[in-house]
Parts: sequence; C-alpha cells; structure tokens
Amino acid sequence: MQIKQLPADFKEALPVLEKIEQAGFEAYFVGGSVRDHILGLPIHDVDIATSAYPEEIKKIFNRTIDTGIQHGTVTVLMNESSYEITTFRTESGYQDYRRPDKVTFVRSLEDDLKRRDFTINALAVDRNGNVIDKFDGLKDLDRKVIKAVGKAEERFHEDALRMMRAVRFQAQLDFTIEEQTAQAIADNAPLLEKIAVERIREEFVKMMLSQSWQIGLSEFIKLNLSEYCPDFGDQKFELAELLEVEKQTFIDEDEAWAALGYVLELNHPEFNKLLRDWKVSNKTREASLNTLNMLHLFESQDFDLWNIYKLGVDNFERTIDLSKMFQIEFDYDELRQKVDHISIKSSHDLAITGKDICEILGIKPGPIIGKSMSQIERGVVEGNVYNNFDELSHYLLSNQ
Repeated sequence: MQIKQLPADFKEALPVLEKIEQAGFEAYFVGGSVRDHILGLPIHDVDIATSAYPEEIKKIFNRTIDTGIQHGTVTVLMNESSYEITTFRTESGYQDYRRPDKVTFVRSLEDDLKRRDFTINALAVDRNGNVIDKFDGLKDLDRKVIKAVGKAEERFHEDALRMMRAVRFQAQLDFTIEEQTAQAIADNAPLLEKIAVERIREEFVKMMLSQSWQIGLSEFIKLNLSEYCPDFGDQKFELAELLEVEKQTFIDEDEAWAALGYVLELNHPEFNKLLRDWKVSNKTREASLNTLNMLHLFESQDFDLWNIYKLGVDNFERTIDLSKMFQIEFDYDELRQKVDHISIKSSHDLAITGKDICEILGIKPGPIIGKSMSQIERGVVEGNVYNNFDELSHYLLSNQ
C-alpha cells in the first residue's frame, strides 16, 4: 500500500527523514500516527524510527535533547518543531512487567516492529508514502480488529499495561479484540497489579472519555481487568450497570468518576477513598465528589439553590448530564434558568469585603464578620439582594 498524499504533519517532518537518509541510515514514520492517518483520524504525535543509533542522530542534527537516550530516543529540534526519533531496538527481561531490563539497538526495522504491542500499531511509512506492514496490520485495520503482534501472552508479560491499552483502543476506535488476544488478557489480568496505578488510570480515563466507552468498559469487566484495579474488585455487577444506560459521552473525567461513584453506590468517604486510591488530581477529586453529592441532591428532589451553589455552580452541567443518564426526572430547564441567575460563583465575587463590613457596622474584626459575609452570600445566591455595594450595605444593616 502507498499513501499517495502524505498528511501535513508528515510533510513537515520529511526534512528530518531526508537528512537521516542522506547520512546513510533508514528512517520511517511509525506507530499511532500511521494508524490514525490510514483510519482518517487526526494525528496527534509524529513518531520517527531509525536505524541510526542515538549518538549518530546527535551528529546528524545540530540541536537535540537526550529525551530517553538509554532507550534510544533523542528529540530533534528543527524548523521550530520537535520530533522524537527512536533507534530500532529489541527488548528483553521484563522483570517488573512494564520496563525492559535490557534494550539492544538494532539496524532492522522488522526487529523493531516485532516488539510492538498490536499489529495496527506495527506499521511504518517511508518518505515516499510506502507502508511497511510485516504483521498484517493493514488487514486488521480493515477488519477493525485489535490483535497482538506475535504471541499475545509474551506481549503482555513484557508490558502488562498493554492489556489496558487494548480496551482503550477498542473504545477509541470501536474495534473488536481478536479472540486469542482477548483470552490472553483474561488469563494474565492479575499482572495488572504490577503496574503503577497512575499508568492504569491514564488508560482507564482515556477509555471512559472515548466515543465507544461502553464497548471498552464491557471488555474491561469481561476480561477481568476490573478485578485488579483499585476498589473495583468484586464490583463487576455494579460496574456493568453503566452498560445499561443510554449511550452518551462524558463531558470530562470528573463526570466519568462521578458516574462510577453513583453505580457503585459509594457514600462521600468511600468515594473519596476510591479517588485517592486511583491517585486522581486534587482538582478532579473535589469536582467529582461535589458532582456526585449534587446528583444525590437531585435524586432526592432537593433543588435548593444554596445547596447547589455550595457544591459548585461549575459542577451543575455535569450533574444535569448524569441526571439524564440515570433517568432522574425533573424540570431541567427550569432549574437551569434559576442556576444561571446566580450572579456569583464564590464569596470572592461579592461586591463587599470583610473590611467594608467592619466599617459599615462600626465593629472590629471578629466572628461576626464571617457570619455576616455568609448571610450576604446566601442572600445574593437566593436572589434576595443584588450584588452591588449599596444594596449589600443596606441588606447587611437591615438584617442585624
């Protein structure tokens, strides 16, 4: 197969390939960028593989960065762009089921492609657009199949995270996992416990934010991967409830976690523990917790504006989204109009300060300041007073 018209991202990088070839070495576009272009998807990162060793690349180009030179990767800076160039390599001795104990640089493209995870990622393209396909990756792209390169069990013993990558690609591409590859995932799922939770989370979140996340989640459960993830053990039935909801994509990671907290029927401390165990960011953890709490309010038909405001107006649309997903019925538009009329997002938006309150009431700083600020804040949220200094001053005095 030949790509008649190279994508713009490849064309921009052509001078890099040409310079490497002029020095007497081979160079190819490889991996996900090739796969995505053939599928007609946007290209994110252009990866280049070469027969030149890292020190040879550094002699060819004037500006380089030793990104991961021990694994053969050098970043080349050229024409205001940066390109990761990795030497063909073989790997061996994966004692931690993630990183190779030994990396050997080789001159053979086929040996390099042989170590990759799935056939659809083991494709290379030369500067003329010719596709090098040693493992029937093009056929699997056409069949919409995710299949391990060589023996699936060996690929997963080399890097157990590849099992999560399989279900993530399935969700992103709406592909099917080939039968033997799927069986190898089910058989080797316990190896996932060897992998850092941060890496698992990255793949899991990408899966949940994909267009076909329910397909990925279904296999994640079916192939036993869920059993070896934080706080998901013995929760197959509960997780599977997400497969029953009307299909829709999640707004963001915060909403996806809140949906999981809901089907797992977690209270606040339990959900907080799950998020900490998955090592999500503090920002995501706070938004997810508040979104789930707001969802529980709506489930109990509590639409008090002050309660919604305290849980964060920014979490409102996520909660509406989840309410529809879980068929919690109420007048969405009416509540949205009320929330839209809340003129502040926090006390920092108030047109009055604690110092102003001291001057208006003629008092010194003390507990009454906080009490008065909270009273004013609630008055603004509930629409009892406009957020301007004069109105707030009058409201303060009339409520003493």
